[in-house]
Amino acid sequence: MSQIVGVISDTHGLLRPSALDALRNCDLILHAGDICGQDIIDTLQAVQHTVFVQGNMDRLPHGGPIRRTASVTFGGKHFFVLHDLYELDLDPKAAGVDVVIHGHSHCPEIAYKDDVLFLNPGSIGPKRFSLPISMALIRIEGEAMHPEIITLPE
Repeated sequence: MSQIVGVISDTHGLLRPSALDALRNCDLILHAGDICGQDIIDTLQAVQHTVFVQGNMDRLPHGGPIRRTASVTFGGKHFFVLHDLYELDLDPKAAGVDVVIHGHSHCPEIAYKDDVLFLNPGSIGPKRFSLPISMALIRIEGEAMHPEIITLPE
């Protein structure tokens, strides 16, 4: 049986209906920061358990309820979530991390380094330049992970 992780970032206060529809079938949602609104948090938590990290645009008190990073084990995989990949201060492979989730650039990307999946889902928030409106899904089937970038309508 497969499990699906929905990965989003950079909502900037806008949660599109098309993104919500895609997230409804997920077993877990990871949000890589720049949430920009309690209503986004409340809506996503009503859909499915969601893990949030703080982005550079999130105005939360230091040490507030949302941390800068999160470490999550789900479906037998270890996820490390942060907003800006340049702030990664650990060696994911040495730390036993299977997936590094990050955002900030609004550029969707799936990459591998030392057998670790690095995934930036892009942004589902307001349109920025010529970048797509995008998110990602990771289907976990046993030991295998199948990441996919989903482009959403504007």
